[in-house]
Amino acid sequence: MLDICLLGTSGMAPLPDRYLTALLIRYGGKKVLIDCGEGTQVTMKIVGWGFKSIDIICITHYHGDHINGIAGVIMAMANSVRTEPLTIIGPPGLHRILNGLLIICTDLPFKLKILETEIATNTIEIGEFFITTIPLNHKIPCLGYSIEIKRPAKFMLDKAEFNKVPQPAWRYLQLGESVQIDGKTYTPDMVLGPPRKGFKVSYVTDSRPSDKIVSAVAESDLFVCESMYMDYPDLEQVKKYKHMLGVEAAQMAKEARVKNLWLTHYSPAVPTSSLNVAPATAIFEHTQLGVDRKTCTLTYED
Repeated sequence: MLDICLLGTSGMAPLPDRYLTALLIRYGGKKVLIDCGEGTQVTMKIVGWGFKSIDIICITHYHGDHINGIAGVIMAMANSVRTEPLTIIGPPGLHRILNGLLIICTDLPFKLKILETEIATNTIEIGEFFITTIPLNHKIPCLGYSIEIKRPAKFMLDKAEFNKVPQPAWRYLQLGESVQIDGKTYTPDMVLGPPRKGFKVSYVTDSRPSDKIVSAVAESDLFVCESMYMDYPDLEQVKKYKHMLGVEAAQMAKEARVKNLWLTHYSPAVPTSSLNVAPATAIFEHTQLGVDRKTCTLTYED
């Protein structure tokens, strides 16, 4: 199972009923946090998933509403007596930004691994997480992220017996390793079934729509995307600041054949009571308004 929590849904500034946009993913006792605006540690505390097992923090860009809360989260992790290294991923400039923001975080009980990535499509493998960066079109360098959990192919006993694979090789072949016994080489395809679908969660905020986004988020189980405003009357406003409408996010979700779309990063000028998902659902039926601490659990299809 993979758990997802949309920690906050506000863009630009926090509101009394909306924390700044951040997403928390939990799988196998490990967590990935994407974005970390002011107040993220508070909404995380409300959720109650804990701080100690955050292994990766991904930052989309260096506007304050996406990174100002990182010092507080890291200190909360330190107070939870974490000792394992923490990986932080972000666009160019990450070292410089963190050197300033984390100057107050002294004597951390864990090491920081800082990974600056170019504005391009790259995949980083950390444990079970395959993290693909998505180049976005914002006013400053910005990345989206697709996070995948690969699912191993199923071991097929009848296939192993048919191919006369000796039992001592089975364990290694299940791990994808080839084995040589008595001068004969045995390969994983001799015991494994067809590939099985894992999990894919994608997160895009602070960008104009693009074909690159559609390609990168294709077939996602969940696509979390910004909706600074919802419908076309506000198109010039979002174009001016290189943001996105909810209907544009819905169009990309439709083209990318994702299963579900959650909208987020609403303008603070739009009260929560005025949010209306209908224009987006008219384009992509499986669109939902994100709300603070909205959660879901993904399970394997079979």
